[in-house]
Amino acid sequence: MSATACVSSSAGEFDAPPPKPLAPCAWWYGIGDSPSAAEIESAAKRYHVVVLNSWETAAMRKLRELNPKIKVLVYKDLSSTRNYPGAVIGDKDADQLPTGLGYHKTQREHPEWFAVDTAARRIEWQGYPRHWQMTTWVKQYQEAWAYAVTNEVTREGWDGVLADNDFNSLSHYSPAVLAGTTDAAATDRLLRDGLDAFLSVAGDSLEKAGKLFVPNVSETFLTPGRWTAHSRFAGAMEENFGFRDDNGAGGLLTFQGNEWKELRGQAALGESWLLLVTRARSAREERVGYASAALLAGPYTCWNLATTADYSRPELSRLHRSGLGEAVEAATRHPNGMWTREFTGGWVAVNPTGATAEVAVPAGLVTIDGAAVTSPLQVTAADGAVLVKPKTNSPTPVP
Repeated sequence: MSATACVSSSAGEFDAPPPKPLAPCAWWYGIGDSPSAAEIESAAKRYHVVVLNSWETAAMRKLRELNPKIKVLVYKDLSSTRNYPGAVIGDKDADQLPTGLGYHKTQREHPEWFAVDTAARRIEWQGYPRHWQMTTWVKQYQEAWAYAVTNEVTREGWDGVLADNDFNSLSHYSPAVLAGTTDAAATDRLLRDGLDAFLSVAGDSLEKAGKLFVPNVSETFLTPGRWTAHSRFAGAMEENFGFRDDNGAGGLLTFQGNEWKELRGQAALGESWLLLVTRARSAREERVGYASAALLAGPYTCWNLATTADYSRPELSRLHRSGLGEAVEAATRHPNGMWTREFTGGWVAVNPTGATAEVAVPAGLVTIDGAAVTSPLQVTAADGAVLVKPKTNSPTPVP
C-alpha cells in the first residue's frame, strides 16, 4: 500500500492509540457492475474499503485473499424493497438481495410494511422503477431488517454493511405525502425520526455481531447533530461531498450548517470511517473534493471521485498519488473563509465560499505536475489546491 494511504481497522480494534492522520485513503463504491477478475486484483492493491452487492461473495473472498487488511462491506438499502428482475426471480425473492427484506416475502407476510400515501397507494420511487418505499419508522420492520441483514453478513463473512438511503426527505424519490401525515414536512419528519430509531436497532445488532455499520446519510448540513448521531457505530458515507450550492454557482454545501464541524470532530477522534465521494465532472471538482477530504484526514478518512452516475467504473484519482504523507497540523480556517492544512509532503487549501479568495503558500512547494506557484495564491470560489514538495532524484553513486 502507498505510504500516503490510511491504515485499515476492524470493529474491535479501536481501543489502541489512534493511528497517524495520513492523507485520504482510496475506496471503491463498487455497486454499479460485477467486478472482473482484473478489477478485483487491482482493487486489492488500490483500496482500503470496498463496497459490493450482496451476490458478489466470490469477489469479496478473493479481495480478502489478495489483501487480508481490506474491509469489504455489503450494500443493503434501508428504505426500500425491490421487485425488478434480479431482486426477484419469477414469484420468488432472490437468494441475495440488495435490500434487507425481500419483496415477495414481505408481500405475503407483512404487506403493512409497504408505505402508502394518503390515498392508500404504495409509493414507487421516481427514477428507480420497482423500488418501493417501506415503513422505516415501524419497529417491527426495523427489527426484521436488522435480524435478516446481521444473519446474512455473519453467515457470508462480510466485514459489515454499507446501509444506503438514510435520507433526509422523501422528495428526492417521490412527492407523495405519507398516510397519517398532513404534508410533505410532516412526512419528512416521520421519515427522519424513524431512521434515527432504525439506525439504533440496526447498528446495535451489527455491532454486537462484531460487524461494521456505515450508513449513507444525506443532507446532514440541514440538521445539526445528525451526522454525529448516524456515524456513531463505525462511521458514515457522504455521497455528495464537496457538492456546490446554487446550481453550481455558490460555495460548498459540505461546509454549511453544522456538518463540517461534525465531520472534523469525527475525523479527529480517529475511531470510525469517513467514506467520502465527490461527483467530479471537472478537474476543479476533483481537486476541491480531494483537498477537502485532506482537511479531514484522519486514520479512517477515505475519499474517491465518481465520474459515472451508476458507479460502474472503478476509479482512482491521480491526487491519491500526490505524496502528501502525514498531517502535521489540524486544518486551519483563515479570516477570509479559506481553509488550509500542512502535511509532511505538501499542503492543501480549500475555498468553500462563493467568491475568489487568496492565501499565503508555504515556501518551496509546487503543483503535483511540478509547476511553480506564487504566493499569495488566488483560489476561485468552491475550488482548492494540492501542492507538494518537489521530487528530487537520488544522486548517482560515485564509482
